[in-house]
Amino acid sequence: MPALVLLAAPASRAQAPTPSSSADVPASQAAGIIREITEAVGLQPRFELRATSQVDNAAAVVYSGKRYLLYNPTFLAEVNQAGHTDWAGISILAHEMGHHLNGHTLRPGGSQPEDELEADEFSGFVLRRLGASLAQAQAAMAAVSPDAGSATHPGRTPRLAAISRGWARATAQIVASTKAGAVQPSAQPIALAPRPTPRPNAEAADAATPALLARGGSDAPVRLVGQLTFRNNPEVPFYLTSALNVVRLADESSSDEDDATRVRDAEVVGRLRRTGNAAFPFVLEDGQQRPLFVTPRGDVYDQEGQRVAKLHD
Repeated sequence: MPALVLLAAPASRAQAPTPSSSADVPASQAAGIIREITEAVGLQPRFELRATSQVDNAAAVVYSGKRYLLYNPTFLAEVNQAGHTDWAGISILAHEMGHHLNGHTLRPGGSQPEDELEADEFSGFVLRRLGASLAQAQAAMAAVSPDAGSATHPGRTPRLAAISRGWARATAQIVASTKAGAVQPSAQPIALAPRPTPRPNAEAADAATPALLARGGSDAPVRLVGQLTFRNNPEVPFYLTSALNVVRLADESSSDEDDATRVRDAEVVGRLRRTGNAAFPFVLEDGQQRPLFVTPRGDVYDQEGQRVAKLHD
């Protein structure tokens, strides 16, 4: 019986659950959300939606051969409050719907980590299709998922990553058909509070930061492996290092120096991050973490679907 988190209480298989009297999230609102989700993915809901107090949160279940999507309306309201967005509750319902659509409820054995990640990815895909930003798509999972995993559910980090994969997959489809100039949701992920780290000598660390970034945070030798040319500024070359940093060389004329010397003196202006998405395997982020999406051919697109640069040898 796949459920969102470990707290879900399985209802008896002897009879279908009774509706809850709570009006925290009206049944009509939840039904409207399900309708929007099915329209976004082009599928029909082959299950019955029910509000009930017999589950602590939400669950996709089968009773006497009939599929149900159960949700606790109080829980959905609390998730919206904890995530500071109504998208949080939508993602909960999308996750459980993903269990049904992926056939997880047809297999015995209850929740499995791989099933949960598959439902998380479906949730990220659906919310992107509905117009949510990545942070909005991840808000519920960031609020309710524990850090550590279990035998039935993964921990928070892999679940947020699965949502991100689904969101990026939907983005790849949308970018191909987006009209020029259309505003796209932000690809900035959910902001998690960083853990403080001791800095015994902050001044020395700050002085070493550019060189550390240029060599990818290690002492391994770094070389230039590609060039990035922007369409609106083709005269200014940028280079990709083997550490996946994008740099601007301090002195473009010093061709006699080796790559290691040139990279050491370079200014780091961005970094490539792997996405795991076949259509856009890399995301290029600058210092403000504004994303550009890179195809396997090296074409670079902005969030509006415009080709803005080319990554080449």
